[in-house]
Amino acid sequence: MAEIPVEEYLCTRIRRTEQALMGHHEAVLRGHGLTMTQYTVLLTLAREGGMSGAQLARACGVTQQTMATVLTGLQNKGLIVREPSTAHAKVLITTPTEQGRRLLDRAYQEVIVLERALTDAFTSDEHAAFCELLDRATSILTRQTPRTETRSTS
Repeated sequence: MAEIPVEEYLCTRIRRTEQALMGHHEAVLRGHGLTMTQYTVLLTLAREGGMSGAQLARACGVTQQTMATVLTGLQNKGLIVREPSTAHAKVLITTPTEQGRRLLDRAYQEVIVLERALTDAFTSDEHAAFCELLDRATSILTRQTPRTETRSTS
């Protein structure tokens, strides 16, 4: 079997695409004083409502320690408030402030420009096929990812 040049590997192309996407978003968000994770937190809160730090960490794909740092930064900027849960006093529920909602709206208006440009680059059939192919690739990547198991020590 002939070896495929590395620049033609699907994983290489996916990585380049992801880097271009993240580079765009990071440049746009930097103009609003946000990191990608901070933006994702604000977007998640806008869609889901108040959430705990652990829930946000899972939703944003980061550790609880990372989320704690992100939330402290957002709180220091006045973009979120954290208040004790009515169900569990030790759990803080995070919600966006009005300032946080306004900043998210402004950032989102710039981020969505890329989504529209990408959508406009394809016919509706191409768009549907591309989405299906990306979903299939994601499924394969997820299935192929080794699972780490925590072993109990006794």
